Amino acid sequence: MTETTELKPGRVSASDKLATTDKVARSIIAEEASLKQKKTERLRRLREEREAEAEEKPAAKKASGKKK
Repeated sequence: MTETTELKPGRVSASDKLATTDKVARSIIAEEASLKQKKTERLRRLREEREAEAEEKPAAKKASGKKK
């Protein structure tokens, strides 16, 4: 009979439930913010690379010029 009483969790107070919920919610929010920041940085880097390529292409065309 002592085995069943040891396995049963005791009652959790409302403040403990609130603290646990708060901790989990804050960790989820922090993780989502981190993922959003990483995605934003990646997209910004890709955009800057694309813009740099777009600037180089017209310059290359001008350099070749027409030869007659």
